[in-house]
Amino acid sequence: MKDRIRVREERILSKGWSTLSTVTFDYHRRDGDWQTLTREVYDRGHGAVILPYDPARGTVLLVSQFRYAAYAAGHTAPMIEAVAGLLDHTSPEETIRREAEEEAGCRIGAARKVFESYMSPGSVTERLTFFVAPYSAADRIGAGGGLVEEGEDIEVLEPTLDEALAMVADGRIVDAKTIMLLQYAKLNHLGG
Repeated sequence: MKDRIRVREERILSKGWSTLSTVTFDYHRRDGDWQTLTREVYDRGHGAVILPYDPARGTVLLVSQFRYAAYAAGHTAPMIEAVAGLLDHTSPEETIRREAEEEAGCRIGAARKVFESYMSPGSVTERLTFFVAPYSAADRIGAGGGLVEEGEDIEVLEPTLDEALAMVADGRIVDAKTIMLLQYAKLNHLGG
């Protein structure tokens, strides 16, 4: 693709927790013509997400928290999600281990990377690395809840895999990364 893209201008619109830019570029189409396009690009870094599962009890660990962007788009309930976080200069595996302890109060076992995915590639640069890892009741080392200084107020949920999938079916879980990991767990018989 490098031979098919010529960036004309990149302008930063906002730089805070993340960066929002507008980019104007020439794109060489498959039909041979060049087309000038402008796109907004939201760069928030890359992240990692994990679904801890207890094969003996058939449970998974999820978290529930307020997400303003979803609220502003009309989703008024807290978001039920798999544990996730931005990489913040750490590896994806280090990130999910830290986040599992902070958010869910759980020390995870042997984490297994299952895939990577861009969640909204039309405008967001973030690439997520997805993991699953076994846990047991003995691995619950704290209450979780997240970090107050990061504005986190997280409730830990421990449904069975089938209960979590029912929450997808009835609309209580609408988070894409979580749906993907729950479906992966069901397809690969991780829930007991």
